[in-house]
Amino acid sequence: MRQRQVVQGTRRTREFEAFVAGASGRLLHTATLLTAEAPDDNPRARRLLTLALAHTYACWDRLRGEDPYDRTRQDLALRYAHGTWRRHGLLLRGRTHSAGPLAGLAPQERLIVVLRLYEGVAEEQAAALLGLPTERVGTICDRATATLLHPPREAAPTVVGAKAKVAAS
Repeated sequence: MRQRQVVQGTRRTREFEAFVAGASGRLLHTATLLTAEAPDDNPRARRLLTLALAHTYACWDRLRGEDPYDRTRQDLALRYAHGTWRRHGLLLRGRTHSAGPLAGLAPQERLIVVLRLYEGVAEEQAAALLGLPTERVGTICDRATATLLHPPREAAPTVVGAKAKVAAS
């Protein structure tokens, strides 16, 4: 009995290590996009991924044919959403001051864009995962995509004394 448990534990560990070797790069990139950190400086993304992988490992024997990548991605997305909710009060509030390519988006917009466009999750699945109506997910994704394609312009610099010079002319 004891030897069988050791063999099963070893097999489980090897399977999980193979999964991590194959999926961790893409999952880390997903987490980095979510946190809007720079790819070479992403401690929040690494922490999110570590927690999601630890949860997947804990549930490994209960997956029973379920895709471990999908399970880990769901856990990653939910951890990001819940962490952002606690930290910022609302997932909709404020933009971050990070350096990543999606830093100009609000956290909820970033989450939906990453799930829909980078991970290829269907609108209905993203809506179910986040507890939002399907139409809302579509609207947020469209708005965020428009923001990425046509970022808002920064205000033009003000010239000090310009009014006085124009008035004097």
